[in-house]
Amino acid sequence: MYGSECQVIRVSPSFDATKCGGRTSWGAFSYDRRVAYDEDLADRIRELIADPTDLSEKRMFGGLAFLVGGHLAIGASGQGGILVRVDPDRSDALAARTNAEVAVMRGRPAPGWLRVSAEHVRTKRQLTKWVETGTAYARSLPAKR
Repeated sequence: MYGSECQVIRVSPSFDATKCGGRTSWGAFSYDRRVAYDEDLADRIRELIADPTDLSEKRMFGGLAFLVGGHLAIGASGQGGILVRVDPDRSDALAARTNAEVAVMRGRPAPGWLRVSAEHVRTKRQLTKWVETGTAYARSLPAKR
């Protein structure tokens, strides 16, 4: 995939680095690039976002991110389930009392980001809670230009 002179180095279960001819490229995620995000889940998220006026969508990290005011609010993950933006000061508390986990990025916990598996967003009620949480936090941030 990367050529014979390249080597993939596992950094964490969901993050790889690629070393090619003396250069190391960080940020090559180890999801299966042939498998897209769950389009039905993305449609469900889109339908639940209350005010789409400042909404944009962007493919990133193998999934589909929903940005509010230029800030990622929630995403249909290419690894399944969703990634939700939350107040970093509330990450641990939310993870402790829900089925979410603090997301791990570059091998480290990422306060402000929660990962929720697909089995915990099956119903409209389950998903609505996370869409509202992510969009509310994104809207609390100053809009990006």
